[in-house]
Amino acid sequence: MQLNGSVSSPLIARLRRDLITSSFTVETVGELWGEEAAAALFRGQRLPAVRALRRRRVDGVVQSKAETLAAVFVLNVPVSREQLDDALPQLGSRGAEQLGLVGPASGQSAPGDHAFVSARLDLRPYSFVDNFGAGSWWIVSDLGETALGRPLDVDHVLGVGGASMTLSGLMLTTHVGSVLDLGTGCGIQAMHASRHAERVVATDISARALELAALNAELNAIDNIEFRLGSLYEPVAGERFDQIVSNPPFVITPRTEGVPLYEYRDAGLVGDALVAAVIRGAEQHLAEGGVAQLLGNWEYRAGAGAGAGSNANANANANEGAGGEGSAGAGAAGGAVEPSDGLDRVSAWTSETNLDAWVIERELQDAAQYAETWIRDGGTRPGTQEFDELYAAWLDDFDSRSVKSVGFGYVLLRRRAAPPSGGSTAGRSTVGRSTAGSSTSGTSTSGTNAARLRRFERLTDARGSNPAGLGQYFEASLAGFDWQSAQSDNALLGSTVTYAHDVTEERHYWPGQENPTVMTLRQGSGFARSVSLDTALAALVGACDGDLALGQIIGALAHLLEADETELVADLLPRVRGLVNDAFLVPQVE
Repeated sequence: MQLNGSVSSPLIARLRRDLITSSFTVETVGELWGEEAAAALFRGQRLPAVRALRRRRVDGVVQSKAETLAAVFVLNVPVSREQLDDALPQLGSRGAEQLGLVGPASGQSAPGDHAFVSARLDLRPYSFVDNFGAGSWWIVSDLGETALGRPLDVDHVLGVGGASMTLSGLMLTTHVGSVLDLGTGCGIQAMHASRHAERVVATDISARALELAALNAELNAIDNIEFRLGSLYEPVAGERFDQIVSNPPFVITPRTEGVPLYEYRDAGLVGDALVAAVIRGAEQHLAEGGVAQLLGNWEYRAGAGAGAGSNANANANANEGAGGEGSAGAGAAGGAVEPSDGLDRVSAWTSETNLDAWVIERELQDAAQYAETWIRDGGTRPGTQEFDELYAAWLDDFDSRSVKSVGFGYVLLRRRAAPPSGGSTAGRSTVGRSTAGSSTSGTSTSGTNAARLRRFERLTDARGSNPAGLGQYFEASLAGFDWQSAQSDNALLGSTVTYAHDVTEERHYWPGQENPTVMTLRQGSGFARSVSLDTALAALVGACDGDLALGQIIGALAHLLEADETELVADLLPRVRGLVNDAFLVPQVE
């Protein structure tokens, strides 16, 4: 490997050994300045952390190797070459300079006086928990706005941020042969994928991003990632993968002269076309059974069709086979109008493929708020002429397409495996639209082994407790959908399901009353979904302990409730299917 044109990997190996022996970890660094300073640093304010380090000197605390590294690489505080040589004894300050990590500090007392060095790159520890347990790495990226004291460069390579941590937490971690990380940036998604994949291909349009991503992989002794330069799917033309992950440059930025386009977030396309392109191209690059997961933005446009999400409730239980998914989406498919509702737009893009689709909208910002967010993200602050000019360009761009708001969320796509020989190919099912805080349980039709997942939700509430991320929840939900949609009603009645370990039941009573007035089933993990219960469903779920088949439980309930068993089956089975889809109930498969 060649980095910075001439630096070879032995230097990186030395750096790795030094970082290990210095105890440069998330825990150690956090202890240096405490929770309040860490929170301020997260907000982009480094002064509390700098003051905390100064207090350590006043208190006579000997400066540790980890403190030197945190000062120079996290806070961008100049340190002496002697201090850095002590913190990195094998690499040394000269080796760090060769790697491009540091350079002579500005404001030297005399020409040629290079006694002090300052960071040229950000280097910090990163820790995580996934299905394989706890892990830790060191991540190199470009210096952020806090360290630079100015707006970012357009070729800025972002480190580990909120969006990248979100995607890594969503990632399915079932063992696979190959993964494509589309738009790898600093390489963090590829590194996470390397833990469950035999090989990973990481692509980016930025040569600089690939250089730093390759550095991060080698620094952390990860050797199953291949890096390729190019836009979108161009570097992998004709190839298929078991899994695709992407935190693409989805930010909607005006295509106007004078508006900077940051490579890490801006694709240079109009509106939400980048997310549409990633979705449309996924089918040609997924192997059978392959799954793609990405983050994205989508526009809500005023005018014909749904209009800023106004039809969300009306379409909550739309069935695709009956022409559902919203009038806007249906119209777009027929070429009549372009959908204006953000989720309808994503639905229309996925409808151009044969892929399963599960889209979850987590946030909605009005156009003005969205513009402010991303202008500040680039380092331009309100109250300046530059901010006002960028603000006007953003709003003009949104006005040109009648954009009123922008949604942010998660997209999961899956290429279903071919049905077994002689298997049914008839029938499609949908788990439809849901609004925040509600469950879509009961919206799935009884299916066949060709049932197609099409699920579009708004879930803006807090997530449940997911220490290893949401990947496990998605895996369980997909497995549940596949299982129940392949069962006829008779087969389902003969099956056994159990309630998941994180499911609890909540009951409320009027004072002095024996019977509850409200019963709710709650999920502790996933998206902390809740489902309203009536007496029959509450009793059924309570009896799902693995001893009796569903048909036996419903038969007993019919007797106890003095209800018609056929009617009770018709009422409960669709809701059972929904609870399996949402991983409240787990099938017991031999």
